[in-house]
Amino acid sequence: MFRNPKSKFDLGEYLRRVKRILDGNLTYKKIFIILLCFTFIFLYLGPTIFRLLFSHRPEIKDPLERCMDDRLTPFYLQNSEFNANIRHLPRMPEENNFIPYVGNGYFGMEIQSDASINIKGRRSLKVSIFFHPVVSLAQTNGEYRQATVVEYLNGIVHRFQCFQDYFVSYQYYAHRNMPSIFVQEIEITNTKNQIVDVDLTLPRISDWPSAMTQDIKIEHGSTILEYQAVSGQIKENPDSDEVIAVCIVSRRMPRSLTLKKRGITRLEILMSIHYSKPIKASQYEDKKVEIQRNAIESIKSAIQDVEHDVENVYYNFKKQHVRVWNNLWATGFDISTSKAENSINGDRVNATIYAVLSQSRSYEFEESITPQRKQEIARTLTYAEGCYDSYHTLQAENLWFDMATLDELNSLVSWWMLTLEKQGCHNLLRAGASGVIQAMVLSFGSFRFSNQHLEFNIHPKYLHREYHFRRLNYGNMTHVNVTVSVTDENKAVIHVALDRSDRNYYACDAGCLDEPVILGPTKKTFPVKLTEPITAILYITADKQHMEELHKAIHVKEVVEAPAHEHHVIALHKHGHRLGGLPTLFWVSICAIIIVFHVFLCKLIVKEYCEPPDKLRYRYSKP
Repeated sequence: MFRNPKSKFDLGEYLRRVKRILDGNLTYKKIFIILLCFTFIFLYLGPTIFRLLFSHRPEIKDPLERCMDDRLTPFYLQNSEFNANIRHLPRMPEENNFIPYVGNGYFGMEIQSDASINIKGRRSLKVSIFFHPVVSLAQTNGEYRQATVVEYLNGIVHRFQCFQDYFVSYQYYAHRNMPSIFVQEIEITNTKNQIVDVDLTLPRISDWPSAMTQDIKIEHGSTILEYQAVSGQIKENPDSDEVIAVCIVSRRMPRSLTLKKRGITRLEILMSIHYSKPIKASQYEDKKVEIQRNAIESIKSAIQDVEHDVENVYYNFKKQHVRVWNNLWATGFDISTSKAENSINGDRVNATIYAVLSQSRSYEFEESITPQRKQEIARTLTYAEGCYDSYHTLQAENLWFDMATLDELNSLVSWWMLTLEKQGCHNLLRAGASGVIQAMVLSFGSFRFSNQHLEFNIHPKYLHREYHFRRLNYGNMTHVNVTVSVTDENKAVIHVALDRSDRNYYACDAGCLDEPVILGPTKKTFPVKLTEPITAILYITADKQHMEELHKAIHVKEVVEAPAHEHHVIALHKHGHRLGGLPTLFWVSICAIIIVFHVFLCKLIVKEYCEPPDKLRYRYSKP
């Protein structure tokens, strides 16, 4: 093989030069610089180099996983914004363990294959009926994937199943306008170019001795649909003599379906649930007839609503339901995400609000409500005197536990309803879901309606995160937005704006020593002040004279601007540790550099003082 001698000579010359540098001129300074460069290269470039050298080629995704990923893609953004919750079965480590749940305050249920219907107990939907309404495809012996998505803003639970030859999309919701109606929409997509037969899991009765089934027929356009009415009695309390009369009207379904070649098969299933208040056992037979008649009329009314909308797959029927949920979420609460351990973030806040709202009726939106009752509810929503009268609920740990099971979810709702009721929000709770979410948002910041004004009672030390309280109702025509932000100096400030108002509104900060500030659609900024004794940090009212006189009634000894939060507190929430925003690798690098520097410094000092004097004189003598 021909080789270029010049190339060989150049390489040898280069190696000799390197050897001379290392043999004769390798000072401590050069060693330190070399080690310093090596440390930086190892810490910062090493992981990337190792990934490039030893990383494996990306594996081809399993077809079932790819199918499930396609189904979940439309919900990833909502999940990242905490407006939905995705949970696989089995659950993935990074997913929240919140059960999928639907409800409208009249009935509710966990969404899973063998779930039962639950109706109203004292404060939550905890009374179980021994009827299992979920229709689904029977699980095959082959491998499959399953996941659920809870859309908080729409009140709809999606369930997806991916099999080898087909996939299924389910939608479930407890209708808000027609509170007795439970809706299931099923869409089965056959991916094979051949006909496929599948089995269905149908609604069934379990341990319910008093249940009786009656076949009924209902006209739906030009067709006659077969339904069954299941009637029975249950007890809210096993030790009580009172019973509850229950009737469920559900459509009779075939036990198997034939799927079209490379086609979509759709099923729309409506179910009606009616029940009485607790009655004496002797009154059951008469009440059963009434409850059964109401259940049949409800299903007929629901069928008529969707009869003209079959082509749109119940679009308008569902749209009515979604519109109510969107209206409820107009009032809400946002909180900046904290990386501190065991902190409460938006995912848990929204999941908790959704659970409580799912067990609260939306009376003002229900079709059966009378105009007089609507006016009564509107008056109740405008009168929130005394709500909320305690410490802010973000610090109450027993109001934020997990909802991994139905019992935990029911317990959580009971705790919330009890807390709000006993802390002065009973009037809002009577108004239904619209009042419940108002009371919850007030409690998050310890807002309180008190004698002609709204006051913000949270202690300044808790304002180390950013909060946004959206559309607090002040009267019937005014919506107040309150935002707490943290400045670069780690001080909290308050911003107040009105979405709409029917008159002039004014605000003042703690102590009300300054002139009242008129509020409007643009944000007005107020400093957070600390008073002695502790009082509210913000007051809002429509009565200017009342606000001008308020500072005389507060009786504070001292009013100062609240001190800035300590840096490590802000860093803990922003970055998950007290060292600030710099990554851990940076601090490891700094420590390594300091250690290397001191090792060479110590070695230099030891050599300078321990070597013989003649050698030192020789080293530093002039040539």
